Amino acid sequence: MPRLSPHAPHDMHEAMGHAGHASHEGGSGKHAAHTPEMFRDRLVLSVILTLPILYYSDQAQQWLGYHPLRFPGVNALVPALAAAIYFYGGWVFVQGARGELRARMPGMMTLVALAITVAFVFSLAVSVGFPGMPFYWELATLIDVMLFGHWMEMLSVQGASKALEHLAALIPLVAHRVSGDTIEDVPVARLRQGDRILIRPGEQAPADGVVESGTSSVNEAFLTGESRPVVKRPGDEVVGGAVNGEGALTVRVTRTGEATTLSQIRRLVREAQVSRSRFQSLADRAAYWLTIVAIGVGVVTFIAWMTLGRDVTMAVTRAVTVFVIACPHALGLAIPLVIVIATSLSARHGILVRNREAFERAKDLRVVAFDKTGTLTEGRFKVQATHADGASDTVALGVAASLETMSEHPLGRAIVEEAARRQIPLMPVTDFRAVPGKGVEGRVTSHLYRVGRPEWASELALTWPARLKEPAAQADTRGESMIVLGNDRQVLAVFTVADAVRESAREAVRQLRGMGIESVMITGDAEAVARTVAHDLGIERYHARVLPADKAKIVTELKTAGPTAFVGDGINDAPALVEADLGVAIGAGTNVAIESADLVLVNSDPLDVVFALKLSRATYAKMVQNLFWATGYNAIAIPLAAGAASAWGVVLSPAVGALLMSLSTIIVALNAMLLRGIAPRAH
Repeated sequence: MPRLSPHAPHDMHEAMGHAGHASHEGGSGKHAAHTPEMFRDRLVLSVILTLPILYYSDQAQQWLGYHPLRFPGVNALVPALAAAIYFYGGWVFVQGARGELRARMPGMMTLVALAITVAFVFSLAVSVGFPGMPFYWELATLIDVMLFGHWMEMLSVQGASKALEHLAALIPLVAHRVSGDTIEDVPVARLRQGDRILIRPGEQAPADGVVESGTSSVNEAFLTGESRPVVKRPGDEVVGGAVNGEGALTVRVTRTGEATTLSQIRRLVREAQVSRSRFQSLADRAAYWLTIVAIGVGVVTFIAWMTLGRDVTMAVTRAVTVFVIACPHALGLAIPLVIVIATSLSARHGILVRNREAFERAKDLRVVAFDKTGTLTEGRFKVQATHADGASDTVALGVAASLETMSEHPLGRAIVEEAARRQIPLMPVTDFRAVPGKGVEGRVTSHLYRVGRPEWASELALTWPARLKEPAAQADTRGESMIVLGNDRQVLAVFTVADAVRESAREAVRQLRGMGIESVMITGDAEAVARTVAHDLGIERYHARVLPADKAKIVTELKTAGPTAFVGDGINDAPALVEADLGVAIGAGTNVAIESADLVLVNSDPLDVVFALKLSRATYAKMVQNLFWATGYNAIAIPLAAGAASAWGVVLSPAVGALLMSLSTIIVALNAMLLRGIAPRAH
């Protein structure tokens, strides 16, 4: 497995550059190896050089009524400045055009390069004697506007892609490795599975591991989106990148480098951002044909104006304006920027997109099938009710917890946790004994008590009080487990225990219903358990006693009613995750979950399914809106640029055409940015 470089932030910065460019390159291939700073620097110098050109332009003199300064060689100043702007500010577009033409995919760079080259060459020809009027100031302002538009675009894409850089920065460069009684600082890349490391207060975990000693609160907001710190004790897992709180932790490393949860997250976000989309392919084809049409219209425009007897300056100006205004700039940005923002936004809220096309298809979902254990429920037992006879519930729970605190049985742990939640003090236990398959017994305040299965109480011929028989019968009907507390004569209390339903699961089902999506539960549990959980959550349709191999068959049947998603833990549910139109794995860190699912919910929260579907619908809407705007704009702009409305006095200069084209791009970018306004948790 490749390991994480000790220079992770730098390496990740480079990777992010490639990811951002690659995703954008899907539109036009125009920004490979480009940075916002490069466009900014070229823009600043080009604007400075443009000022003298504007000062000496005939149009500015006519508009403002002044006479410029004259000196020997002044006539060569403007062409020289224009040449500097063309080769410094505009050459990036010429180079981009070469790349597009080599790839046989002419696009935005081709049109821009064609426009500025025609304008520059024609103006130079006029300066050396060719009849006509040069338009140096139009050329200079056109390049300025194009550089400004690209600078803004690069800033937008870079800003939307900050998620990966932020994730990369979470891994420290140095770890404190514990060797016997000594602590040595080593590069993170040298950590190996099984190493023991010390994480001091305020430091970030350099790798995934399990706490061996120490207690502290740890901030895992980058992973789960939960801002509240999580208490970590011996045996708890710590994820690389998490920020340690007030205590020191000694952790045994379980995963390093590319195997860590954080690296898997980075990989998924990067792959999702550079992956192609159906809409991106559509935008690419539209941009290609728009370029071909624009070149054709530009040539026809030039010929038409010359045929009508207009001067060559007018004809060239119209053709150049067509080339500029038809640049598929907005088309090149329409889809990639939406993809980058959507994947970054989802990752920031603990939703990892592995399959872009499946994520886009999620907008059409009609059914969401949930696994029960660990998905709709927490996968751990919790006391549902306490019924006592002859003593208060608090006293009965205290006695039972005092005995069970010495047991490791999961049902017993539920008793202990409930007592801790209620802040019930535990009492000393003597003569403790575990009876395999039945329960535990011991003396509390010198009295003998037993805690265990109801069948054990029957075997011991303990008396069942009448007021405890009804709760026991109800628990059996609901499919809940029972723990019985008794002495040497009778049953004293009944505790009903069940897998705790996630608090957010009810709200998730309710919101899905409001979106017109049916929730279905699929579980291997007994009918009574499934019926109780489904009723509690408001789920009308459920399947009980389903074997893991049969879950995929049920998903196939559900798909006949419409596109179906399956939400599971990604281990036993792998076949169903693959079979569904959208596979959603609850919890990150397992290879099965990542490889089987289209989405991974890091926070294991069913409510994140709702957010993912809302984001999918909003993403689709933004893609459609951007494509509609980017193509519809050209249907009006190209005829205006060609001079179709010149009879009514509407004539666009190349610079105005560049402004309109840039405005179209800005509108597309701002529309994509509106995705950030989607609330992650609409409780």
